[in-house]
Amino acid sequence: MASPPLPRSVHVGYGLGSLVTGSFATVPGLVLLYYLTDVLAVSAGVAALVVFLPKAWDVLANPWIGGLSDRTRSRLGPRRPWLLAGALTLPVSFAAVFLAPPLDGTGAALYVAVAFLVAATAFAVFQVPYVAMPAEMTDDPGERSLLMSWRMAFLGVAILLSGAVAPAIAQSQGGTAEGYRLMGIAVGGLLLVGTLAAFLGTRRAPLTGRLESEGRLRERIAAARSNRPFALLFCAFVLQAIPAGIMLAGAPYFATYTLGAASAVTPLFVCLVGPLIVTMPLWLRASRRRGKRSCLFAAAGFFLVGAAAIAATPLLPAAWAASYAYGCVAVVGIGYAGTQMLPFAMLTDTLALDAAVSGRRRAGLFTGLWTAGETLAMAAGSGIYALVLALGGFVSSDAAVQVLQSSSALAGIVIGMSLLPAALIGVSLPFVRCYDLTEERLTALLAGTREGST
Repeated sequence: MASPPLPRSVHVGYGLGSLVTGSFATVPGLVLLYYLTDVLAVSAGVAALVVFLPKAWDVLANPWIGGLSDRTRSRLGPRRPWLLAGALTLPVSFAAVFLAPPLDGTGAALYVAVAFLVAATAFAVFQVPYVAMPAEMTDDPGERSLLMSWRMAFLGVAILLSGAVAPAIAQSQGGTAEGYRLMGIAVGGLLLVGTLAAFLGTRRAPLTGRLESEGRLRERIAAARSNRPFALLFCAFVLQAIPAGIMLAGAPYFATYTLGAASAVTPLFVCLVGPLIVTMPLWLRASRRRGKRSCLFAAAGFFLVGAAAIAATPLLPAAWAASYAYGCVAVVGIGYAGTQMLPFAMLTDTLALDAAVSGRRRAGLFTGLWTAGETLAMAAGSGIYALVLALGGFVSSDAAVQVLQSSSALAGIVIGMSLLPAALIGVSLPFVRCYDLTEERLTALLAGTREGST
């Protein structure tokens, strides 16, 4: 028998948790690399390590946290204590990343690396249990889709709000370190609202079933590898998240050095994430008619075409370049909306199937791997873009110095923003095509599992 509908307060409370997901994924990806190279005078090669290594830690931390939350026994349930822990640690640690003392070069890089490592761990404490919750709050696939629609609606708001406002605050003091300190405090406040809202808003959410967690770590990893739909979806999602990370990291450089105005990063970002709010309901509606896999394939196509077209921007007259670039990024944004929403909806399907087949509560394991892949991919995107800058000969500076970049550095800025993301999206398409857990097949498999257990 299907689970009863969830209270609207649970829909809204769970959705508000995406203020955390959207802000933490967006703001560091958009401004951290530029903050290091153009404010703290950290070389592009060192900056690549600073933005990548703390997130690489998530590959180990996230599955471990997921396993711990699977085994948690509490009157608050297995996941909500972790949401509260995230509320107590993430806002402060995130703000600390941009509250650097008056350092530059190597000293600044070390401070930011340590602070970002702490913040990334605090984010994992919140995010891994948070992503696992929909598969456990209801057995109804339609109710899970409704939960995801609330989550994605708030995700779009969070990405648009944090991504548009954070650079504006950072530039409010002339692009100096003081502006970035104000930005860190403001975004930390937004993270506090999201974490507390998710913790308080899900207090009436039921836990469907008391399933046993997987045992040893080796067994848990083997279980994830044996889940073919999850493995294919995971590979596709990671390959599509890396280009998103690349374009977020590249936007400030593209605005400053290709379009000629650092302030152009705000309209660029609005063009990227504005379609997220407008088209996400359309992707949800289309997925119900055409299937999630087909729509994810189409979304990746939009992303690929828009990103590749950006490469022509420097060839256009200066009067047309900005408008053309904004249009291309808007096409990318249409695809980005689908590649954000659809994989998470498909993930809940793979978790529901695994729970039904295995009879064990191990959603935390899968979501731990998933969020590790997501955060690593976004960090890899920033790191890859930094390496492209370094290979092109990009020269770092502090906010008081304007450096004239070489032609190879300018070319690297454009290629990293366009052709490289397009190529990576293309690599993801075979994994999407091979994913075969359609809605019809999932319904049939779940029905067969229930019949076999009676």
